[in-house]
Amino acid sequence: MLHKTLIAAAALCVLTAGPADARKKDGLSGFEPTLPLARPAAPAAPTGGIFNVSAGYAPLYEGNRARMVGDPVTILLVEATTASKAVSSKSQKSGGASIIPPTAGPLSFLNPDALKASSSSTFNGQGTAGQTSSLASTLSVTIAEVRPNGTALVKGEKQMLLSQGDEWVRFSGIIRLSDIDQENAIFSSRVADAKIEYSGKGALQRASRQGWLGKFFNMISPF
Repeated sequence: MLHKTLIAAAALCVLTAGPADARKKDGLSGFEPTLPLARPAAPAAPTGGIFNVSAGYAPLYEGNRARMVGDPVTILLVEATTASKAVSSKSQKSGGASIIPPTAGPLSFLNPDALKASSSSTFNGQGTAGQTSSLASTLSVTIAEVRPNGTALVKGEKQMLLSQGDEWVRFSGIIRLSDIDQENAIFSSRVADAKIEYSGKGALQRASRQGWLGKFFNMISPF
């Protein structure tokens, strides 16, 4: 009975594992190039002519622009972002109270100065944040899906193996096929739902990160 339970639990884990888990296990990033769809092989009837559509044909009104799954498209990455924010707040509050004791009677011994009280509070806070980022590069991706409304999903990556580590640029988004120019290029500003990832790993990336002991002390420090 125990063996059956273990087998059932293992099968449930395999079934519930999502595509992201499978990609991570296989070492895939999800930005791999998409290959063109394989056409079914059909015997070509001999026509006696030298023109053959299956050997490659581009209509005169379309040219050689990318329009099918697997066709490469060049993305011109021209990204610039500037953001700034400033916050300022100030508050002030004060109050006072005094009691004058009677000059005669059992409470005449009280000192009038000892029955005075006052309070005040002041708060002044300021905050400023700013961020500027820019990215200029060229990346060729492939068409992964062509949709009926004239748009297409593109994705791809560029990997560079350097002497001090690895770097990669990954890109995915939705483009309009009519925005592709004669050079099969399109600006990244014309890409909808664009996802850009520029990162790397190696000695330089490790040197630019804070060590685990410093992160620990910053986490528990109250200052």
